[in-house]
Amino acid sequence: MLQFQIQLDSDIPASAQLFNQIRFAIASRQYSPGHRLPSTRQLAMLTGLHRNTISKVYQQLEDDGLVESLAGSGIYVKSQGHEGGKRLSPILQEYPAANDLIQKSLDNLISQSLTLSQIRELFLAEIDWRIRCGVKVFVTAPINDLGVGELILQNLEQSLAIPVELVPLEELEDILNKTTSATIITTRYFIAEVEAIALSKSIRVIPIDVYDFQEELAIIKKIPKDSRLGIVSLSPGILRTAQLLVHSLRGEDILVMTAQVSDKQRLTSLVKAANTIITDSASYPLVQKAILAAIEDLIRPPQLISSKDYIDEKSITFLKRELGV
Repeated sequence: MLQFQIQLDSDIPASAQLFNQIRFAIASRQYSPGHRLPSTRQLAMLTGLHRNTISKVYQQLEDDGLVESLAGSGIYVKSQGHEGGKRLSPILQEYPAANDLIQKSLDNLISQSLTLSQIRELFLAEIDWRIRCGVKVFVTAPINDLGVGELILQNLEQSLAIPVELVPLEELEDILNKTTSATIITTRYFIAEVEAIALSKSIRVIPIDVYDFQEELAIIKKIPKDSRLGIVSLSPGILRTAQLLVHSLRGEDILVMTAQVSDKQRLTSLVKAANTIITDSASYPLVQKAILAAIEDLIRPPQLISSKDYIDEKSITFLKRELGV
């Protein structure tokens, strides 16, 4: 924030001093088009002037066409000349800082000796590539752990509300040979194999971060000794990881049983034996049905806990931004 100097013992009114300093900041592009001016409260604290005086200065700047007031947002430097059309854009009114960012990006690229035509080509090529990549979205995982791909697929379809296709990693190269652009989503467990296939074809690959299961691990720490813990998932890989994590926490204190939800016989045995069952969100309703089906054989139904979505929330936010949804 610029520091404005106000001489209270000057013959020039304080309002005129502030007006001229702000006007110079705009003219010298210290305050560029789209820049949000300090609030009257902020400027009063910086200058010692009354907020009414600052409001009058802002009104004078607006009357002179240097700034404009956006209801509920603040006072912004107004574009001039060839810049004026851009300020009429609804998206720039919604995101006024975007204009400043665009200007700085252009200035930086021009300083690297790129022409405006070259910059335009770079931006359009990048935007076009991202749009085309977002049209086809694939999730991939190895055939021997396709369950984790199904889990990712369900999370993405619920969160992104766009078509997503699951492709076994072993078939990925054949699929990509038939397309010119796509986005492939996978976990960091498989990223090296996926990139080896995709990057040579200029296909975008986005690795996701998985949920850390800290809430579930906290529950496991409190389970009484000699309890029987059941873990159910679509993915055998998740089950293996879960067993290792539980063992690192509890050692031999509790008995751990696992089952893929598709293995009905093993699931039924687990339901009848476990005191507590932790399941992924996709498997949860099927485990509920298995408990109800076995209810007559149960002295006490197991406590059933559903974990959160497999994909970390930050990855979902990132994907929404990258895919434009």
